[in-house]
Amino acid sequence: MSGFGGLMGFHGAQIAPSVNVLQSQQALQNAQTIGTAGMVMSLFGAINGAIGTYYAAESQKNQLKMQASAQRFQSQMARVNARGAEFAAQQTLLAGAREMGRVGMAMGQRRASAVTGLAARGGQLGVGSTREVIASMDIVSDIDRLTMDANRVRAAEAQRMQAVNYQTQSVMAGVSASNLYGTAGTISPGLGAFTSLLGSAGQIGQTWAQNRRFEDMLAAMAAAGNRSF
Repeated sequence: MSGFGGLMGFHGAQIAPSVNVLQSQQALQNAQTIGTAGMVMSLFGAINGAIGTYYAAESQKNQLKMQASAQRFQSQMARVNARGAEFAAQQTLLAGAREMGRVGMAMGQRRASAVTGLAARGGQLGVGSTREVIASMDIVSDIDRLTMDANRVRAAEAQRMQAVNYQTQSVMAGVSASNLYGTAGTISPGLGAFTSLLGSAGQIGQTWAQNRRFEDMLAAMAAAGNRSF
């Protein structure tokens, strides 16, 4: 019985270390499998992140270009409107001058008719009430001509002021378009993707180093178990 008991004790001493060794080896294999899977997932995550960064930068760049194109279009339209306003001002002055000429001719005809009528009635021109009638007609004619001239100049100046506003809008829109194009030119989707990969590479390297240290620790434990066995 004592021999049998000693034999059982000997086998028990052998079985316990072997179980620990197997557990250590299995833990090492599991750690290696998990570490490999984690690295693969991290790699795919880094690639997806770089792709996302690339297309996000590309989208931002395209949006800036579209905004710049819109500003450039507004600048061109403002220039067209400015030319239109200047043309309208010139036409207003021309139309006003024609109207002044037409009214002046009509007033001249009325004056001539008045002079003829006064002379036919025996009135002496340039004397007394006859002179006052003709002078009054001349004053009214001058007032009408000056009023018409002031109105046409005022209308033309308002249109030219609008032209100046359009020119200012054109310049400002052109500057905005240039700034937007310049900002779009500073965006590099490829560089953004490369920077994202570099950042992910640092994290992947840190994770790999941690996994490696853990695997080395498990390997050391397994080796220690083998030596004790």
